[in-house]
Amino acid sequence: MLSKYFSRRALGLHLCLVLWLLMCVTAAWWQVTRAFGGNSLSYLYAVEWPCFAVLGFFGWWALLHNEKPSKWQEDARREYEERMRAEAAAARHVDSVEGGEDPELAAYNDHLADLAQTPKKKFWGH
Repeated sequence: MLSKYFSRRALGLHLCLVLWLLMCVTAAWWQVTRAFGGNSLSYLYAVEWPCFAVLGFFGWWALLHNEKPSKWQEDARREYEERMRAEAAAARHVDSVEGGEDPELAAYNDHLADLAQTPKKKFWGH
């Protein structure tokens, strides 16, 4: 469980988060000092930089917790794909009985079937 916090990728994300937060705090402080110096537009920027810091934190959290799906999620996905293949095969059978399928549509359906069998998503760090 803790290994995901200390992998090479996670350490890189931690470093990026620290640098991002330092940059946002520095920029916010700079804008606050400018605002107190008389630049009224800097009040907006002084509020904007902490928002960017929070956004960076949520991005770090999402990237760090990008995990592989659980076993039941994989089983549900596999079951759904099998059901879709069965429905597609039944629809193809009906088309062949009713007079044939358009060759262009058949080629497109074959292309979709090939896409359905390719790996879905690469999970970083796994």
